[in-house]
Amino acid sequence: MPPSPMSRWQIWWLAARPRTLPASIAGVLMGTALAWWEGQWHPLAAFFALLGAVLLQIGSNLANDVYDFERGTDTSERLGPPRVTQSGLLTPTQVKRGMWITFLLAALAGVYLISRAGWPIVLIGVTAILAAIGYTGGPFPFGYYGLGDLFVFLYFGLASVVGSYYAQTLHLSPLVWWMALPIGALTTAILVVNNLRDRAQDQASGKYTLAVYLGETGTRWEYTLLLAFAFGLLPFLVWKGKLPWGALFPWLAFPQALRWIRLVWQEHGRALNKALAGSGQLALLYSLLFWIGLGIGKVLQ
Repeated sequence: MPPSPMSRWQIWWLAARPRTLPASIAGVLMGTALAWWEGQWHPLAAFFALLGAVLLQIGSNLANDVYDFERGTDTSERLGPPRVTQSGLLTPTQVKRGMWITFLLAALAGVYLISRAGWPIVLIGVTAILAAIGYTGGPFPFGYYGLGDLFVFLYFGLASVVGSYYAQTLHLSPLVWWMALPIGALTTAILVVNNLRDRAQDQASGKYTLAVYLGETGTRWEYTLLLAFAFGLLPFLVWKGKLPWGALFPWLAFPQALRWIRLVWQEHGRALNKALAGSGQLALLYSLLFWIGLGIGKVLQ
């Protein structure tokens, strides 16, 4: 149980799970960095893309909170941070109401993006909301059938990076698809740690994540390969002439990546919460360093 008493705002802040939010921020920063590098940065579009992405993730977190509770997955045996529904801090009705309000706010944030960039933003927004609910809710909760990793890769990687870039530039380039891949890998790695930590409890409750299918060793290899891919892609793109040398700046975060890889291979249970938070910070740092590297390279040209 979390410390008590808690104010209403503290409870909702807990429900929003702020430590997970770097995942949604990282993709928008990457798309914006590429738009800026091409001289097509649109600050207002970037702001609303960031706001919409964060709200969509908060809505998704609320959906997971309430639907996991209703399916009996979240119990007092939970190893992760407290969930507000399972802890009794909020009722399922309150959490669902908060979820729909958050999705409504995300839709309102998307109004400007739709007016600027049109139907592709509608497609991304609507399917993102459906995916957020369908992850643990609905008749076929795909997070319970080993498909969560794929959907995180698609929405926190491809949709986030490509969508935020398109909202600013109004066109697509091959490079933005390339750079969506490492962000997709890094954000998926966050879910991998989460599912590795909860693997035994998920299997016992009938939640068959990919970690349940792969086993502990296979899941640790999945995490390792995702991070290796994210960092290994940059030298390839620089070598092929698709990016300037400054794009290698994210390698400054590689020692952090090694730290979390070691922890994932060595620890179990609640001890993995540190790697969970660290993996989110790593994704955000990767995007920030990428933008800084592009900026330094542009100044020195």
